[in-house]
Amino acid sequence: MLAFKAGSLLTPSNAVENAFLLVEAGRILEISSGCSRQLPDNVSVCDFGDGIIAPGYLDLHIHGSAGYDVMDDAADALPAIERLLARYGVTSYFPTTVTAPLDVTLRALERLADAIEKRGSSEGDTRAHPLGIHLEGPFISHARRGVHPLENLLAPTLALFDKFWQAARGHIRMMTIAPELDGALEVISEAARRGVCVSLGHSDADFAVTDRGIAAGARHATHTFNAMRPLDHRNPGILGVVLTDGRVSADIIADGVHLDPAIVKLFANAKGLENTVLITDAISATGMPEGRYRLGSFEVDVRDGKCLAGGKLAGSVLTMDRAVRNLVGFAKWKLSEAIAAATQNPARVTQISNKGRLGAGADADFVVLSAEGDVLRTFVGGVECGR
Repeated sequence: MLAFKAGSLLTPSNAVENAFLLVEAGRILEISSGCSRQLPDNVSVCDFGDGIIAPGYLDLHIHGSAGYDVMDDAADALPAIERLLARYGVTSYFPTTVTAPLDVTLRALERLADAIEKRGSSEGDTRAHPLGIHLEGPFISHARRGVHPLENLLAPTLALFDKFWQAARGHIRMMTIAPELDGALEVISEAARRGVCVSLGHSDADFAVTDRGIAAGARHATHTFNAMRPLDHRNPGILGVVLTDGRVSADIIADGVHLDPAIVKLFANAKGLENTVLITDAISATGMPEGRYRLGSFEVDVRDGKCLAGGKLAGSVLTMDRAVRNLVGFAKWKLSEAIAAATQNPARVTQISNKGRLGAGADADFVVLSAEGDVLRTFVGGVECGR
């Protein structure tokens, strides 16, 4: 049994002062206040002083970091990505594909499924863990494709979705799709039936079509405002639904590049504390010097915090700890509220019960933060990650 002590602990729904976190075999046994808990003599206590214990961050949309893309076939790609993620507080993530030739995507899905299954059976592995795959593309709008290669976009069909599903061996947990495409509603319905979090994005849909996508089973929106039909006060389109429909949660890239801080605040006010989700959309350049890097099958130039391909934004170099701090600064949220947008909210959206929260029975994945939200230490299964 291990005990961790800190000035405070955020579940993140509640705060515990002078907190003790008891861990055994990678799971949380108990959370208590020091003034009300007598620990056994043989328990070793790790004291974080006035630090804050919070759940480990969960990134639902990440393409890479540390010089690697999640679609790379190099054996050291995912371990390098996962070590860097842990450095910035991410303990779980969804490796995210980008539109590529069909055979390339299928091979990537197989490799990612291998990694998920291997990591799921290991113990004491102190890096961020891949929980499931986010399939971004090829079922997206030609008009709002961003940097996704036009020649590799495909029309959504049940047969093609099933081909992806079989290659991933059922590990697709999230899928971005444009609801206006022919065949999209049928694919949305089937994916939702299989437990996939269907997310609307890279879309030029109008209000009515977006509403039909939600009725078919979509329940989330991908990097809101980016790669979407702009909001119009007479023809509100997809953003009109995403911002006003309580059935839909949504994520944003809060790096100050993809969205102006005022738009982050507008979004946070519209979606509220429970339906706001932070993502990074980070690419291989994250944690690396400026230069040229890969995103899937194409190259991206990174300079002054911007990732550009053909003059268009192509992912980010955002880390989740900075996204949390930016939400505090941009939207004037409390630190605990911003932490929820990177922990319990993404876990709830994707129906992962043992992550994103601190409580009895949950995985002992947690971070130690400063009062300003800087990551001091990261733990996976109660074991500290190397820095």
